[in-house]
Amino acid sequence: MSDKKTIAIVGAGLMGHGIAQVFAVAGHAVYVYDTSADALASLQSRIRRNLLDLSQDPGAAENVIPMEDLLECVASADVVFDAGPENLEFKQQLFVRLEAFAPPDAILASNTSVIPITEIMRYLKTGHRALGTHWWNPPYLVPLVEVIKTPLTDPAVAQVMFDLLATVGKTPAMVEKDVAGFIGNRLQHALWREAIALVAEGVCDAETVDTVVKASFGRRLPVLGPLENADLVGIDLTLAIHETVLPAIDRTPGPSPYLEKLIGEGRLGMKSGRGFRDWTPEQQEQLRSRVLAHLKAMNAAEGR
Repeated sequence: MSDKKTIAIVGAGLMGHGIAQVFAVAGHAVYVYDTSADALASLQSRIRRNLLDLSQDPGAAENVIPMEDLLECVASADVVFDAGPENLEFKQQLFVRLEAFAPPDAILASNTSVIPITEIMRYLKTGHRALGTHWWNPPYLVPLVEVIKTPLTDPAVAQVMFDLLATVGKTPAMVEKDVAGFIGNRLQHALWREAIALVAEGVCDAETVDTVVKASFGRRLPVLGPLENADLVGIDLTLAIHETVLPAIDRTPGPSPYLEKLIGEGRLGMKSGRGFRDWTPEQQEQLRSRVLAHLKAMNAAEGR
């Protein structure tokens, strides 16, 4: 493959347009397919608005071409990213079509948060070129992309994807064994499970959980990962702590009944105005703005 690739993306929504933006800024030709005419019509303007907000060249949006036909979108692609619905059957059917439509040497990648890639690609005849790329939201601000191998993925193909992501400014992480949730979401949702349990057991309220995380170990996480921290304090101390605390940590094997209770009460989070906490529209906007400002500041500090 040459330095400049032809990138095809299936899905022009939240993740799809963000992935397209990353490659467009790096000078790659990006073709984006979606069944929604409205999503395609607004694709370039959404990317242009993001670029202006980041003080980047809005002209990069011209590298992104909306496509109404899937075959035409992927026919000359070097790399195809699926950014469609988080549904196993949908993705399985999609990749059978992509295998038939894309060039035989194109890399086929699924952007899924938790679905095992092996299951998504199980009906392909060319599984050696298929893998997962889990981007984080928003893709143009969060550096990490997990590259997930299946048992059939050619390691050389995975390395090509890893290197490509690095050249467009991402921080790729190779996931050698395909497991549900990969690395990031397994870690994140282990924390969420215990956070929910603390509230459900009456240890504290939801706001206190978030305050504790943000005002303590959350401050260190950008520069001190959990295993670095274990080495820093000592493996012997880590073992001693675990002997006391791990037996007390929540071990519910499935989703928390407390979550089911909230849903039964119509508390669906910000979309309904109530979840673990109550949210006015103004509070929701303030939180989203703080998150975006924080991510932009971190990227600026790192020279991204």
